[in-house]
Amino acid sequence: MRILHLCLSNFYVDGFSYQENELVRQNVEDGHEVRVIASTEQIATDGTLFYSRPSAYLGRDGAMVERVAYARFLPHAVMRKLRIHGSIYRRIEAFRPDVILFHSACGYEILTAAKYVRDHPEVTLFVDSHEDFMNSARGLVSKWALHYAYYRPILLHALPQIAKVLPVNLSALEFMRDFYGVPADKLEFYPLGGTVPGDEDYAALRRAKREELAVPPDAIMLVQSGKLDRSKKLIEALEAFTRTSDQRLRFVIAGRVHTQIAEQVDALIARDNRITAVGWQSGDELRALMCAADVYCQPGTQSSTMQMAICCRCAILLDDVPSHGPYLAGNGWLVGDRKDLERRMAELASCSRADLDRMASASLELALRMLDYRLLAARLYRQQQT
Repeated sequence: MRILHLCLSNFYVDGFSYQENELVRQNVEDGHEVRVIASTEQIATDGTLFYSRPSAYLGRDGAMVERVAYARFLPHAVMRKLRIHGSIYRRIEAFRPDVILFHSACGYEILTAAKYVRDHPEVTLFVDSHEDFMNSARGLVSKWALHYAYYRPILLHALPQIAKVLPVNLSALEFMRDFYGVPADKLEFYPLGGTVPGDEDYAALRRAKREELAVPPDAIMLVQSGKLDRSKKLIEALEAFTRTSDQRLRFVIAGRVHTQIAEQVDALIARDNRITAVGWQSGDELRALMCAADVYCQPGTQSSTMQMAICCRCAILLDDVPSHGPYLAGNGWLVGDRKDLERRMAELASCSRADLDRMASASLELALRMLDYRLLAARLYRQQQT
């Protein structure tokens, strides 16, 4: 099967472990011919945006990648919002895909993909959606001019050619249904997932990373990761952690700490030797870190790392919002305000190794049922074949 990933409205970054990378990698491992057509917009290892040159190359996920510049009839700053590129139809036609997955439900080139499917009705088109009111349509201009008056009509016009719109969380599903007006029968929950390591790989990664970090076997290790700004509530998590004096507890911070909270984070680290910051991690490094951890901490806004953590058997400590409901199955806690976070940290300190092992097993069971990218990729193949 020939599978095309159109990453023209979001990032495709070589060497990362985002959904786009994982699905492409899984498609390749499953024996399909895979291509990525992507924008030039990328993320550097320090988390900042940059724009590369148009190019074509074999990507680190195993698929050919074409990076295409934005069209030039308006300034670059405008085109990166309109998300219009050149020669996309010609590039799709040259590859002759059986399945197209358009990543992100916001962008002009959805019309181009839909036109290709009208011309080739045997092709199956999916559009995934990462958008919700937490990360999109937050200002008046963005909400009404860009999303409602521009992105929304494009998606609805293309809808007859789209097999399914695939929101990656429940808040994105509500955003597509209630704000964009996508009918319920066109929506299908398609969570971000992860690679599930086997028992031997998990044990080896866990042992090696904990030795590297000097974390004793009996310690309870928490990890919080990602692009850590105020909305991620890292400060609140660290303050709750420091109020629990149990020396078995360890807290590891992975990722980029935003300048708005960096001074406070540094002060908390300086006061408590149980807290360690390891900086930005590659996809493989992050996976090893999650295998080493006992608990993944996410008391603030959502992060794609949470699903990876569950796949690596972490118990979870998540913000108490509806979108996190599907991921809780006897494998952790939901937390609300600061006092709730403190109570859960104290409860964690009282956990035995048997308690943590039970939660690890529950996370593994959930991952194998819902989050394994082998299953998520197979859903694309299965629907194309029916």
